[in-house]
Amino acid sequence: MLNNQPKVYFHFQETSSSLSSRRLLKEFIKSLFIKEKTKLEELNYVFCSDNYLLDLNKRFLKHNFLTDILSFNLSKFPGPVQGEIYISLDRVQENAIRFEVSFRQELLRVIFHGALHLCGYKDKSEKDLALMRRKEDYYLARYRVACSTNHSSSRKH
Repeated sequence: MLNNQPKVYFHFQETSSSLSSRRLLKEFIKSLFIKEKTKLEELNYVFCSDNYLLDLNKRFLKHNFLTDILSFNLSKFPGPVQGEIYISLDRVQENAIRFEVSFRQELLRVIFHGALHLCGYKDKSEKDLALMRRKEDYYLARYRVACSTNHSSSRKH
C-alpha cells in the first residue's frame, strides 16, 4: 500500500527530552507546510547536543561555531520536501535564558524556523530575518490556539 501522507518524525541524539503534545505538533507542522503552499513528503527533526550539531556544522558547512539549528533540504528538485532539521537543545536552553522566554517557547520557535527554511524562507539579510520572525510569531500564536483548543476539547465535562 502506497501512503502519500506527509510524515514528520522526532529523533533524539545524545540527549533525552520530553517533548509534549508530539502528535499535535507533528500535525501542526504539516499544516504549516500546507499554509505555506509547500508540498511535504518527509521531515525528520533530530534533537541533539551542541557537540553533535557543531560536528555537523564543521563537516557539512565548514563552519566552526555553535548554532541552534541546521536545516537540510534533501529533496530532488522539483518535488516535495524531504528534509532533516537538527536542533541543539543546549543552544535552545541558552537562548531561552538570553531572550527571557520559556524553553518550550524557544524550542517551538526553532522548530517552526527550520520548517520555514524548508518552505523557502531565508534569514541572512535584515529584511529576510524580519519576515522570518513575523512568520515564527504567527505560527507560535496559531500553535498556542491549537493547543488550547485541543486541550479544552479533550477535557471531560
